[in-house]
Amino acid sequence: MEKEKKVVEVRVDEKAKDSKDLKLTKAGISRTRYVTVVGMFSAVSFVLQLLEFPLAFIIPSFVKMDFSDLPALLAAFSLGPMAGVMVALVKNLLHSFYSMSMGVGELANFALCAAFVWTAGMIYKYRKTRKGALAASLIGAVVMAGISYPINFFVTYPFYETAYHMPEEVIIGMYKAILPSVNTLTECLLIFNMPFTFAKAMTSVVLTWLIYKPLSPVIKGKYRKQ
Repeated sequence: MEKEKKVVEVRVDEKAKDSKDLKLTKAGISRTRYVTVVGMFSAVSFVLQLLEFPLAFIIPSFVKMDFSDLPALLAAFSLGPMAGVMVALVKNLLHSFYSMSMGVGELANFALCAAFVWTAGMIYKYRKTRKGALAASLIGAVVMAGISYPINFFVTYPFYETAYHMPEEVIIGMYKAILPSVNTLTECLLIFNMPFTFAKAMTSVVLTWLIYKPLSPVIKGKYRKQ
């Protein structure tokens, strides 16, 4: 009887452990799957960030284009806004080991990406319709573009000036090579960086709209039965 009792207790303990592992998050999936998916999105985002490239004909070459915000936006829509922020954080922590910006570039990138995906994810959380998703995406992109000005003006560019001994006149000169009429850093940021940041965010929005619906069941582990 004692042996049977111990066996029953062990089975109960195992079931209790399994039930904890299977406890659902607010996104409706297990915690294990949540962590796994966030980790996968972070890895993909990190790789996409490494594949950045310049668009020197529209903005100085030190400002790079990449698609690393896409996985973070997918995570924010499918798992919630904090999942998107976590993807933004992890990708930049990983990227800091391969960067020469001493973490400042990654900090700025994290702030921009986090503002974008948290805003979009939070709005979509309460308006889970196609119109809600569109509004969330557009507002998130506008927020990202908007905060790019103070981040660049007060953080990123002062860092370049100090760390790389690059006077503001030299930075402005790179913009003047594309548009001779700009004369101040504020003009450069408003005319070049803000629209570029908005366009970068909207690229992720368009790609998300193309792949989110077929990808969502895979992310959440909800497959249709054949």
